Amino acid sequence: MVWVILAAVGVPLWLCAIALLTLVFRNRSLRKRPGNLPVRMRPEGGKRWTPGHAIWVSDVFVWRGSPAAWKEELLRVVGASVRSAADDERRHLHRIGEDPVIASLALAEGGTVAVAARRDDSATLLGPFGDAS
Repeated sequence: MVWVILAAVGVPLWLCAIALLTLVFRNRSLRKRPGNLPVRMRPEGGKRWTPGHAIWVSDVFVWRGSPAAWKEELLRVVGASVRSAADDERRHLHRIGEDPVIASLALAEGGTVAVAARRDDSATLLGPFGDAS
């Protein structure tokens, strides 16, 4: 349906295909970064978990939303703690695994961000704050 609308407007379909392939290959290259974590992120006071991929660069948590990578954030973190996901949270954390964990990241600007990942990735999820916990 979208292709018909774009063709009617005059956008060449080959141009749309190139744009789509660019997004697919960008996301694939992000998933293959060293230290990549598939995560779900929820800002403080937020109700929805947004899927994405993240890495740690020193004390900065770098996160990019999936699948189209429209959202991207660099979060300077001053502290982190991890806990098991509650039953009501587990229902909203799709495709993470049977027993996800949730890290609460304290931001330098104030506030917190909740980040969920697989239990196997809990040490990587805490990044440089894993030794302190």
